[in-house]
Amino acid sequence: MIEKKILVTGGGGFLGSHLCERLLNEGHEVICLDNFFTGTKQNILQLTPNPRFELLRHDVTVPLYIEIDEIYNLACPASPIHYQHDPVQTTKTCVHGAINMLGLAKRTGAKILQASTSEVYGDPEVHPQVESYWGRVNPIGIRSCYDEGKRCAETLFLDYHRQHNLRIKIARIFNTYGPKMHANDGRVVSNFIVQALRGEPITIYGDGQQTRSFCYVEEMVDAFVRLMNSDDDFIGPVNLGNPGEFTIRELAEKTLQMTGSSSELINQPLPEDDPTQRQPDISLAKQELGWEPVIKLDEGLAKTIDYFQSVIG
Repeated sequence: MIEKKILVTGGGGFLGSHLCERLLNEGHEVICLDNFFTGTKQNILQLTPNPRFELLRHDVTVPLYIEIDEIYNLACPASPIHYQHDPVQTTKTCVHGAINMLGLAKRTGAKILQASTSEVYGDPEVHPQVESYWGRVNPIGIRSCYDEGKRCAETLFLDYHRQHNLRIKIARIFNTYGPKMHANDGRVVSNFIVQALRGEPITIYGDGQQTRSFCYVEEMVDAFVRLMNSDDDFIGPVNLGNPGEFTIRELAEKTLQMTGSSSELINQPLPEDDPTQRQPDISLAKQELGWEPVIKLDEGLAKTIDYFQSVIG
């Protein structure tokens, strides 16, 4: 295998830190870029002694001038609590960040992967979601900074590919969970586990019948690497996620059972534009990447619960 110099933006985050570790284990030189708005140095602390690992504190909305072979563009707050905290900056991160990383890829001839999202489908009328579906997104809602920001980033990637013949990859990431999730990111898996471990009421928004599909982090990272290493003719977008579908109430009850918690379930109003269904059709990923998740929710949840027990005590 040829050693590459690889830039991971958002490398101090949940997905980014796992990706950095995977790439280092494969023998590559890794530059981890993060402004630590949501990422933490704790996530990458064990990587810092590695001489092939470099940490760069930088914001992707500012141009960057380095020499690299590949770019994984993961930089962006990905949970509603974080991306709604500063919606203007979220849009800038999606759009200006994409422009800056695409410009870097153009100058260096690097191959670049965009971490897009299932949120480009909005509250879908097609189920499960396929890549050819254009989505149903509210352009002026409280989630729009993220949803429309990621949609615009996909547009930019395709236009740089058409106009400048850039080698691009676009991954549409569905719900992912596992160790190193932020305890206070407001995502449903971390929320439920932390509330259960602390004996606090478990908060279910709406009636709990809305569905999500949960992919364990190691399998998502494997999909990233497979996509980056796939034939240049295959650019995506491609759905990456576990097609196993669960209601939010089922997840809450499973979390209670696995933690042995006596927390009660309470219902709160459903947030604005919260999608009622989310399930990927991964036929394209199977066909082009030979990728399909095999880790069941119970197995992944057990590892995630162990992690949070070690973090919050």
